[in-house]
Amino acid sequence: MVTKLAKADDNILGEAAELLKNGGIAAIPTETVYGLAANAYDVEAVRSVFRAKGRPQDNPLILHISSPEMLNDIAESVPPLAMTLAESFWAGPLTMIFRRKPHVPAETCGGLDTAAVRMPRHPFTLKLIERCGFPIAAPSANTSGLPSPTSAAHVYDDMNGKIPLIIDGGECRYGVESTVICFVNGDTVRILRPGAVTPEMLREYCHVEIDSGVLEKLAPDAKVLSPGMKYKHYSPAAEVYILKGDDGAAEAFLRTLDGGKPGFLGFGGETLPESVTRFPYGSTPEQQAENLFASLRSADAAGCTEVYVRMPETEGMGLAVYNRLLRAAGFRIIDAEGDGNALRG
Repeated sequence: MVTKLAKADDNILGEAAELLKNGGIAAIPTETVYGLAANAYDVEAVRSVFRAKGRPQDNPLILHISSPEMLNDIAESVPPLAMTLAESFWAGPLTMIFRRKPHVPAETCGGLDTAAVRMPRHPFTLKLIERCGFPIAAPSANTSGLPSPTSAAHVYDDMNGKIPLIIDGGECRYGVESTVICFVNGDTVRILRPGAVTPEMLREYCHVEIDSGVLEKLAPDAKVLSPGMKYKHYSPAAEVYILKGDDGAAEAFLRTLDGGKPGFLGFGGETLPESVTRFPYGSTPEQQAENLFASLRSADAAGCTEVYVRMPETEGMGLAVYNRLLRAAGFRIIDAEGDGNALRG
């Protein structure tokens, strides 16, 4: 299969819409990460997405809509709190889970009776959904388990020859996937996957619970409502470790490394031994979210055998960064202020 790479403009809009209407799939830009799009109501198209990614069939997809009114065709009912949150955070990186209507295929939703829905902010993708007239199911446009793509070049690395079209809409604004919530009752939501819509932002409107699966490893047979909860995700070929400790402890640990080709994602002020290669990360959670996946991919391209990443904050956007790192690292944390070998995971 020849994979076409096209700029996200009106010249490709009609072609992309016809491709999806006819059961095809395409990579599309969003403000979070690039998605691999299909007609959410077309079971065969959805199966093509799972095949292209190598994605487990019980990992649900997110349905992308172009207006809140499209919810009425997907959800059995929409709580008043959901509309309040939609008014505040849509279009944007918030996914909400609803009981799905019977015509929404179970295959799209990982076999669940619920559907995860969001309205993306990227202008091209909103136009594309509107042109199609149906919701687009779109997981991240990468090989399952690898770091999510934040540029069209990342998508091309994974999907060249597997899909017919990649639409280049530039670098993604946030760099991590959307926040996913479900509704516990009329005034409480539970965060299943953290993202750019933070717990602190949601608490301005309702009570917020954090699901245990955000920071803990789930059992292999666990049923999950959200993508990114169960399987090892976001991980390069290099072994990833979270490095806990201050600058001095991190530097001291890195000086103990012997052999291999280590990479490092740090806050910027660390002094590294010559054997360790630094990749962009940042001193704020927002910078870290924007750089994380691209830097993990760069570490692979540079031939790194392992990557050590400074432990981020666990509040605000930092919770999303930490959640992705836990899964990329297989929950392996090195306490650099301890004996340098303490691993949890």
